[in-house]
Amino acid sequence: MNGSKTKRPDISVCVPIYNEEDNVGLLHETVVAALEPSGYSFELVLVDDGSTDDTIPRLRQIAARDPRILVVRFRRNAGQTSAMQAGIDHAIGQYLVTMDGDLQNDPADIPMMIDKLGEDHDLVVGWRINRQDRLLSRKVPSKLANWLIGKVTGLPIRDNGCSLKVYKAEVIRRVPLYSDMHRFIPAMSIPMGARVAEVGVRHHARQFGESKYGLSRIFKVLLDLMVIKTLLIFARRPLARFGGVASVAAGAALIALLAIPASTPAVVPMTVAALTASLAVFLILLGLVTGVLFQNDGGREAPRQDPADPV
Repeated sequence: MNGSKTKRPDISVCVPIYNEEDNVGLLHETVVAALEPSGYSFELVLVDDGSTDDTIPRLRQIAARDPRILVVRFRRNAGQTSAMQAGIDHAIGQYLVTMDGDLQNDPADIPMMIDKLGEDHDLVVGWRINRQDRLLSRKVPSKLANWLIGKVTGLPIRDNGCSLKVYKAEVIRRVPLYSDMHRFIPAMSIPMGARVAEVGVRHHARQFGESKYGLSRIFKVLLDLMVIKTLLIFARRPLARFGGVASVAAGAALIALLAIPASTPAVVPMTVAALTASLAVFLILLGLVTGVLFQNDGGREAPRQDPADPV
């Protein structure tokens, strides 16, 4: 990694990057052009997600010229959510911005979104008004996914897939990110009582490189959505809720054991008891994990070490 910090900036722009050698230079230029006139101090956290092209050499050149650049490098490709989480962990700004590194998001929208955040919001989500993507492979699946996510979570965001979002640092640091759940950040903030706003933003057609997305992500979204729904149900007092379900499982096991005839081989009640006891323990542990995920106070200092290699 590179970059020295002497003062906490107002804004940290966190960008996951994977094989974007032709875009990183323009990305740096457009972010600087958008934020320098705004009066906000800023840093640009560029997370290389295991690129195999010339992205890293070009990032090194940019960081050598601009001390506001922090480059974080993954040893191998870990996925957009992991790269985004690394950017958030390494950022030190008061406000955090996430965006894609393919130049389809427009950094010129960031000052407007920061101003919107100042209107007593915790999270501002970009909504790509004139989306420059293919209809059948990108737009139609996205509309269906956004409708489904809104129905399941109760938070009708029109464009969950837009990476351009602005957060208060203390809020986003409390949102657990894993798998491909960067799309569900607004929903994951519900248990914290976060105030969410949505604003229209610009969207540009990709000029260089290739898209990293395909229709296969639909299945990941559906699986993650089921996990999100479970977490939202149990997010409030998770240990008590999961413990209650565990008690029901233990009670059912006891009733089943008592109902088994005495002539039944001993292996049957032992198996029933083992399975239900394991289920009860699992539910209690799940309650503990959920509690840790959603009750973290977010006050930790942003780490600047692994999972990334220094650049």
